[in-house]
Amino acid sequence: MDIALTIQAASETAAEDVRRCLAVLYGTTPGEQALDRDFGIDQECLAMPPAAAQALFAAEIVKKTAQYEPRARVARVEWEESDAQRGELRPRVVIELV
Repeated sequence: MDIALTIQAASETAAEDVRRCLAVLYGTTPGEQALDRDFGIDQECLAMPPAAAQALFAAEIVKKTAQYEPRARVARVEWEESDAQRGELRPRVVIELV
């Protein structure tokens, strides 16, 4: 899944470092990291009906961001329709640096 990130920060250097760390976190499936099997974003909920999938996926993003990237806070998760005929949605995660 392709997740768009928008990071609101005063320092571009800090924002870019956090963007790289979150890209790794969001692009990893739990169980892939040998020493931390919980690292990554569980996407199994995306097979559910759209409203439930959006809520559960957003909760997973918020939880894992707080757990693995203490410099960032999820301000909101927005949904963009990427393919209306197939019902595909694309999350946009808006991050604030703390």
